[in-house]
Amino acid sequence: MLTLASNAPSVPEPKPTAERTGKLTDAERERLLQAARVMLDRAYAPYSNFHVGAAVLTEGGAIYTGCNVENASYGLTICAERSAISAAVAAEGAGMRLRAVLVLNGNNAPCSPCGACRQVIYEFGPHATVIYQGRGSLEEATATQLLPAGFTL
Repeated sequence: MLTLASNAPSVPEPKPTAERTGKLTDAERERLLQAARVMLDRAYAPYSNFHVGAAVLTEGGAIYTGCNVENASYGLTICAERSAISAAVAAEGAGMRLRAVLVLNGNNAPCSPCGACRQVIYEFGPHATVIYQGRGSLEEATATQLLPAGFTL
């Protein structure tokens, strides 16, 4: 099992090439899945007991993780996807771009990213692959498919 000591990036793979920026490999999917699973145990969800873990793969080849962090004032709750994306921006800077996002929940319930997360994913990777729990299996769509009229400036 993958062990992550911190939210530090994994050992980056080579910079993307034309073939690397396309479809995800099975190995990349597995790395994302394992990283997101680790985050399920780190979620802070005392109110909903709905633990969520996420992992993002950047165009630079690094994986960053996040988990949901609830708050008694529900509006202040941070979703796992936005937590992971924030870690990626903090590590790689404003030019960070997403290739993929994978999100899981501990209840094994169908659950795609919420609207706020879809917008943040779209901001950093409108063509990023988004993998999430569907009914009985993982589902996959691009950020643009999940948010067809994403907001941009």
